[in-house]
Amino acid sequence: MTIKIDDSAVKRIEQLRTQQGKTALMLRVTVDGGGCSGFQYKLELTEEKTDKDLMFENTVVTDDISMGFLKDSVIKFDDDLIGSEFKIENPNAISGCGCGTSFAV
Repeated sequence: MTIKIDDSAVKRIEQLRTQQGKTALMLRVTVDGGGCSGFQYKLELTEEKTDKDLMFENTVVTDDISMGFLKDSVIKFDDDLIGSEFKIENPNAISGCGCGTSFAV
């Protein structure tokens, strides 16, 4: 199983590492139950990684349980007039809510 990390997300994590002076900074992506559609993404910046974590492109980490929901997803970083954010394009999600953080499988 894998997650694709778009160059835009890698670049943004590298920028944040430089700005914050934290060379080990990563984006942790987890999937929790809840939200409008059944599951929701939780994104956080962290320097902590466990032996059980799965790492992608040396910038994104997730856990084994979340990986089942994230399989074949693409993580991007969008920076436009409306704002900037990490986005997850998940081919496993059959529906989502308007906020973009909640989905159903």
